[in-house]
Amino acid sequence: MFKQALSKLKSAISPAARPAARVPDGTRVYAIGDIHGRADLLDQLHDKIQADAKGSDASRHVVVYLGDYVDRGLDSKGVIDRLIGDPLPGFEKVFIKGNHEDAFLKFFVEPEFGRDWKYYGGLETLMSYGVKALPMKDEPEAFVAARDELATKFSPQHLEFFGGLKLSHEEGDYFFAHAGVRPGRPLDRQTGDDLMWIRDEFLASDADFGKVVVHGHTPEEVPIDRSNRIGIDTGAYITGVLTCVVLEAGARRFIQVGGQTDGQPGDQAES
Repeated sequence: MFKQALSKLKSAISPAARPAARVPDGTRVYAIGDIHGRADLLDQLHDKIQADAKGSDASRHVVVYLGDYVDRGLDSKGVIDRLIGDPLPGFEKVFIKGNHEDAFLKFFVEPEFGRDWKYYGGLETLMSYGVKALPMKDEPEAFVAARDELATKFSPQHLEFFGGLKLSHEEGDYFFAHAGVRPGRPLDRQTGDDLMWIRDEFLASDADFGKVVVHGHTPEEVPIDRSNRIGIDTGAYITGVLTCVVLEAGARRFIQVGGQTDGQPGDQAES
């Protein structure tokens, strides 16, 4: 009886009344939202992060990239080149797999999937790798030709990078995934499809997921900062704004580059 009453009492505590989410002591985490081929903005953000970290007393610096490195923007290959080139020496680096990386890899195995992929940024990615046989028409042989040419231009280092992407990462009271999590399912039982692709069920939920979920995938004009999730996809490929959230102790703040970056984190409804 006492345990049941205690459980009800805990569930009645509003998220605002719960202790602030924290990362481990001595750690500062930088999490970067969807890049989508904007190598220029990534360069600027890396510079800002490096400058920011110089004033840190933290003994451990971690940068978490939340996925969607490729597609839509014009320099997907350049983004991967930078990420494998150790742009932030001394930082621990975590590379999360986004749905666009999932689609890119699927194209290698099933070139006919290019019929869908090309309409959400695949052609720009093929161009960035120097593929000449661009499948402008939806003919199966055109996608096979593009895949075969891409394979000749895809370096072992890039293949190793894509093969090593993680689906999620945890730091203290925070859980990092590209798209989000399925409400009602423990974090250690989330599926890859949900972590990379989920949208409406996650965004509409005000549930306590067990940890604060830091995610990208759904672009917004400003970062979304709520008690159960932080969304930092600000549509870099179209808005020209790339966003990073900085987590240290029980505090969080944002760093942005490009465009008009004087906006404040918001809580508007998702679209």
